[in-house]
Amino acid sequence: MAINLRGPFLMVKHVAPHMSARGYGKIINIGSGSIFHGIPSMLHYVTSKGGVMAMTRAMALELGERGIRVNTLSPGLTLSETLMAENPEHIANARKHVLASRYLKRDLHPQDLLGALVFLTSAESDFMTGQNVLVDGGNANT
Repeated sequence: MAINLRGPFLMVKHVAPHMSARGYGKIINIGSGSIFHGIPSMLHYVTSKGGVMAMTRAMALELGERGIRVNTLSPGLTLSETLMAENPEHIANARKHVLASRYLKRDLHPQDLLGALVFLTSAESDFMTGQNVLVDGGNANT
């Protein structure tokens, strides 16, 4: 909860005044596709990421009048170096199920998130706020 909810909350608390002064800003929270289907034994994680989505919607409402857009980028299981090094058991348990549930039958890597991230930071997404952009290769459980 401290990392997934308090961290973004405090970041926004400190950057929003600067963005407000400019009349423009983009905040992109990091969510998770797990909020749509859960993960066994990961209630704390799924709950915190659900909170991120709720916080995004509330922030978008509160900050929109100041020209600040707030969205969430929600990846599916992403094979990052950190996850593979720190939680190999989770990957071993989840990977087969995740791949079977995806429409695109391959692993998701951090570089797969770049297109959506660049879009959310660009002027092309200036009329988007309060949204959840799900990047998970398609998921039959979503």
